[in-house]
Amino acid sequence: QVQLVESRGGSVQAGGSLRLSCVASGYTASTTCMGWFRQAPGKERKGVAAIYFGSTYYADSVKGRFTISQDNAENAVYLQMNSLEPEDTANYYCAARRRSLAGCSLENTYHYWGQGTQVTVSS
Repeated sequence: QVQLVESRGGSVQAGGSLRLSCVASGYTASTTCMGWFRQAPGKERKGVAAIYFGSTYYADSVKGRFTISQDNAENAVYLQMNSLEPEDTANYYCAARRRSLAGCSLENTYHYWGQGTQVTVSS
């Protein structure tokens, strides 16, 4: 059974940093497309970042501020968030595509999802 377990988010002031983690089980993260998505209250879910065999992809809104990475030994994916802004406030979700599917981008369909974790950035 595939499970994606996310770390707890947190609350920071604008300009601060947070690091989210996502540990996968029943799934090999290093050989699959993994991504981070976020959803603000009343808004649609949007892709933030994705990674596949070391190649990374970012939404324009977070380029230069967020970094997605993998730790293959821990079967985990991380999202380092720097220079946080109030607009980054959202529930953040780790996600993965089915291993049999080719391609990795924020526009592809993701099939496995973490439980979500809240990130709040105050001004």
